Amino acid sequence: MWFLALLLVAAMLATLFILIKGLVNMAGTTSQDLEGTGDGPSPRALKSQKLMQQRILLQAVAIGIIALILMMLSAKG
Repeated sequence: MWFLALLLVAAMLATLFILIKGLVNMAGTTSQDLEGTGDGPSPRALKSQKLMQQRILLQAVAIGIIALILMMLSAKG
C-alpha cells in the first residue's frame, strides 16, 4: 500500500512538473508563433502539444493508481 502511495505522489509531482513546463512554454509564445509561416505548426506549438499529451498520460496514470488503491481498500474492509 505504501508503495502505491509513493507511486501516486510521484505521478502527481510529475504531472505538476509537466504542467509548469507547459505554462512556461505557453508564456514564451510570440505573435510570430501564433501567425505561423504557412509551413505547418511552429516548433513551439509542437512542443506544447507534446507536453499536453504527456500531462494527460500522467494524469491517467495517477487516476489508475487511485483506482487501484481504492479497490485494495474496499477488498480489505
